[in-house]
Amino acid sequence: MSGAFVRVCALSELEADTPKRVELDGTPISVVHTEGEVFAIHDICSHANVSLAEGEVDDCHIECWLHGSRFDLRSGKPDSLPATRPVPVYPVKIEGDDVLVSLSQES
Repeated sequence: MSGAFVRVCALSELEADTPKRVELDGTPISVVHTEGEVFAIHDICSHANVSLAEGEVDDCHIECWLHGSRFDLRSGKPDSLPATRPVPVYPVKIEGDDVLVSLSQES
């Protein structure tokens, strides 16, 4: 069932460039509406065990509030230290006002 798309929130609930933390089957996810797209990225920083949803979004990146590592919302790859490991990104579909996420990882 992990490959199935599941509704996690309404598109209208998402504020531009403001991450929303949701859980899908116990997996914490940050859902972000930015630059006209919606992204879903694992919500826990790969460097420190903190929520990325508490960070800021800029230029299709989410920044960890604790140490400043930035992760590309498209790939999950860090582009600044101290993080060196990527975080998973998840496929997103929009159906009407529903944001659907699948736990099957893209890559």
